[in-house]
Amino acid sequence: MTIAYAVMFALAALLLVCHLLLVKKREPWLTLLFVCVTVVNFGYFLLSLSKTLPFAIFANDVAYLGSVFLVLCMFFTVVKLCGFVPQRALVITLLSLGALMLLIVCTAGFLPLYYREVTLVFVDGAAKLEKVYGVLHPVYLVYTLAYFAAMIAAILHSARRRKLGKRRFAALIAAVVCGNILVWIVEKFIPWEFEFLSVTYILSELVLLLVYWMIEEYVYVQDMQRDAGEEARMARALTRLPKGEALSTRESEILTLVLRGKKRRDIAATLHLSENTVKTYTRTLYAKLDVASRDELYAWLEQ
Repeated sequence: MTIAYAVMFALAALLLVCHLLLVKKREPWLTLLFVCVTVVNFGYFLLSLSKTLPFAIFANDVAYLGSVFLVLCMFFTVVKLCGFVPQRALVITLLSLGALMLLIVCTAGFLPLYYREVTLVFVDGAAKLEKVYGVLHPVYLVYTLAYFAAMIAAILHSARRRKLGKRRFAALIAAVVCGNILVWIVEKFIPWEFEFLSVTYILSELVLLLVYWMIEEYVYVQDMQRDAGEEARMARALTRLPKGEALSTRESEILTLVLRGKKRRDIAATLHLSENTVKTYTRTLYAKLDVASRDELYAWLEQ
């Protein structure tokens, strides 16, 4: 059993190192997810090596350190993959709740709150904690289930709004989350000698990394297509200029944003100009292109 945990820890650590060395454009929450999976497996490995109850409790706390923040990192990874931007207040709140949850877990061995009683036993040469749950143990169940529910909600909402771009991305992410839910529930109600979540977490990070790469490639292709379309529209718009006439650098920047459908206030914010300045530039720009407004320009481009 100890060998199995050692293999899982070594594999998690190897994947973390490979991720840090090979992935150039890293998503911070996905990177932290790799760290958390490594910490969880390190805790399981330490626990299997334990010879005394205090060290076993410490190893259990290390595993929980990874688990508590693993679901948080998985949630934010899923949220980012679904095309949403988490607000800073939400990040701070969830990190604070995670820290509070960890403090509750770490009362083991000191207060009968999370565990009323813990004893050290050995199975196939590996140490294991036999636990009698305390009054605060359901808090962790609610904490974990709430994250899983939030992830499923984010996936469904994203798929409904087509933020993922491709349905298969949503399906893969949903499979990751549901797989973790299933294994977690099975382990809670059916006693196993081995913590199969250690394996599930590794598989989850691999699938999420795969989805991240697929989405990055999809977005890259979409951006290339959009840029090609913008260049064609820009070239066509410039054909309206009188012979020998040209646009200034600022007029070209504004025309690019106009062709992207940006409103005057958005153009002003992007170029750090006042709306009145943008209005003056667009008036001059439309006069050069011999159109009265952006609507007339759009209508001509669609011909």
